[in-house]
Amino acid sequence: GLIKTLQEMGGAITIHNERIENGEKIGDIHVKTSPLHGITVPAERAVSMIDEYPILCVAAACATGTTNMLGLAELRVKETDRIQAMEDGLKLCGIEVSSTHDAMTVTGANKVSGNAHTEQIIKTHHDHRLAMSALIMGLGAQAPVSVDDVGMIATSYPDFFGHMAALGAEIA
Repeated sequence: GLIKTLQEMGGAITIHNERIENGEKIGDIHVKTSPLHGITVPAERAVSMIDEYPILCVAAACATGTTNMLGLAELRVKETDRIQAMEDGLKLCGIEVSSTHDAMTVTGANKVSGNAHTEQIIKTHHDHRLAMSALIMGLGAQAPVSVDDVGMIATSYPDFFGHMAALGAEIA
């Protein structure tokens, strides 16, 4: 679901060498830098990408135009209320965002300001997806992005910090 959504937003993403391994469809994903634009993500897609909405919010923040994400009520009852947590974090970084019980709207700024200019830190609520998404947002932000906790990331993605450093991130 996330790959399809990013492609609809203008993402230059192709999949080569598609195959089935251990009953799972896999392939080699090739991504090129490309400008993204806002879209409406239909409610019926939510089930195929429910855990990817935090990172989709980051993509939407970096896109031009408005991205509407529908059918998100389940995100209110994950590890934390991910809709509210993402809304709070995006707002701290200068992004226009609003939500209802089961939807979220992000108006892309094309440039994310970051939150280092404030004394406020993005709260991750001990949610690894929120923490990783916020730190990834920092890669394209005009100022550093600060989060309150990164300890839980190693449990789900032990190589995250090494991969981030390879992309130029300086995480302290």
